[in-house]
Amino acid sequence: MKSPNWFIIFFFLSCASFAQLTVRNDAYLFVKDTYVYVEDDVNLKEPNSTLYLRSDGQLLQGGGTTGNAGLGKVSVYQEGSVHNYAYNYWASPVGNVNTDVNGNNTFKSDASILTDATGLTTSTPATMIGGYDGTASPLGIAKYWLYGYSPGTLYAEWDHIGNGADLQPGYGFTMKGSTGSASQRYDFRGKPNSGTINTAVLTGNYTLVGNPYPSALDAAAYIHDANNASIITGTLFFREQDTAVMSHNLSQYVGGYATYTIASDGSMENFVPAVFTTLGPDGYPNSTGSTSTSGKSVKRYIPVGQGFMIEGAVDGDAQAKNEHRVYYKESDTNSEFFKDTASSDKKTSTPVGAVNEFQYDDNGLQILPDLPGLRRFRLNVDFNDQHTRQLLHNFHPDATDGFDYGLESNNLEPNDRDAYFILGDMPYITQAHNFDVNLKIPLVITLDANTPVRVRIFDVQHFDSEPIYIHDKVTDIYYDLTARNFEANLETGTYADRFEITFTNGVTLSTTEFEDNDFSVFQNNTFSQLVIANPKALDIASVSLIDISR
Repeated sequence: MKSPNWFIIFFFLSCASFAQLTVRNDAYLFVKDTYVYVEDDVNLKEPNSTLYLRSDGQLLQGGGTTGNAGLGKVSVYQEGSVHNYAYNYWASPVGNVNTDVNGNNTFKSDASILTDATGLTTSTPATMIGGYDGTASPLGIAKYWLYGYSPGTLYAEWDHIGNGADLQPGYGFTMKGSTGSASQRYDFRGKPNSGTINTAVLTGNYTLVGNPYPSALDAAAYIHDANNASIITGTLFFREQDTAVMSHNLSQYVGGYATYTIASDGSMENFVPAVFTTLGPDGYPNSTGSTSTSGKSVKRYIPVGQGFMIEGAVDGDAQAKNEHRVYYKESDTNSEFFKDTASSDKKTSTPVGAVNEFQYDDNGLQILPDLPGLRRFRLNVDFNDQHTRQLLHNFHPDATDGFDYGLESNNLEPNDRDAYFILGDMPYITQAHNFDVNLKIPLVITLDANTPVRVRIFDVQHFDSEPIYIHDKVTDIYYDLTARNFEANLETGTYADRFEITFTNGVTLSTTEFEDNDFSVFQNNTFSQLVIANPKALDIASVSLIDISR
């Protein structure tokens, strides 16, 4: 593309594919509601050579050999979902363009990349401002709140990048929104990231990373990449804050981490919301306890700009790769920028390179496919109507009694009043087994004060009206959670051995053997009688008729 006097517009058309893509002489390429696929590299040669991605327009790339080049820029939009008192976790899809060299460049928090969209193709660099509160118009980003985290376990290990520090590609950062707006639009402008991008992890530590590309990222491909499956625990952690809290004071923050992982066969995705509010009878936030109406959820296809935490299973480098990239619209069913599930009309389309799409119920939860061995239920454990811990239990034919990558998630941020499943000494908020009617699943409840506790069942799938009990081993009472809630006033302490989930109630029918040829049982329809013939005149103490259909 060499003429400065023309450009190409892709508008509701099928994708365009190139072996290589070069934009020269200040020309530009405009991609709307579709994608461009480049097998090798992109060269946006001069400073004003631009690739505009609009309305779910995305850039996908193949293997590549040297990396993208040029002094031009890709321009891609993303909207935040919080106001000036709360964080979103971000990851830049582009790097700086200060030099014309092949390869990815760093993200620099000096407003050279983050810009304010002023028109379809025009933008103004955001201003990095002092103080605590960002502004919407003109766009001023409060640099005080810009942090990275790579890697660590303590609050003190956050790295401030608000003074123009470089952030390597693939790492995420925190940024608070702007005053008066919970949907601020940011225009990321810079060299598009491509190829394999490494992010360091340490055993048992967390690293803030994200989708580093100007396209969607398939969480299943990322999690089950052969390298990543040997490096990380397989769960992605997404931060959420209660936007009803209008304070910068850390002691007043209300929030937590939602978790997401997905089975290797693509049959079962596993999302559990953050804990900071009591859930209603439908399993989602209501007005009881600390309030939040976000309804945030995580879906398989991670959109442009989304940041998240990963946990290291061993020391090494997690990797994002071009083969993890996929064209999937954020406006479609299986993708969200971790925002309100009711915030946009959802459409249905086929993602490029994806295995399948999930179907969701009215609560935004995956409807399990009708495959052998798949079952699930959730528990909502309420603590004094102040907050709810939701626990997810999966049944999958590949699940074992040990840790199951892609099916189980641990608890990143335990609360003083909490509940969890347990494996060894590790607390899990998502656990998996191969279903067995005789299975007993320990449920641990920990309390820092005397507290009324309620346990409710939710999202029961493929159980066909079978009972699911919580067994209180102290009272030896079985409560069928499909029929009623369990409620108790519990004293301070950790209840590690008292409660378990079972699928039988400990009552069994007698199985004393007898020779069935000693008796003959038949229905005499003439006299409307059930006849038991006893030709050997055996002594019979009693006869019971049991309706096994109940």
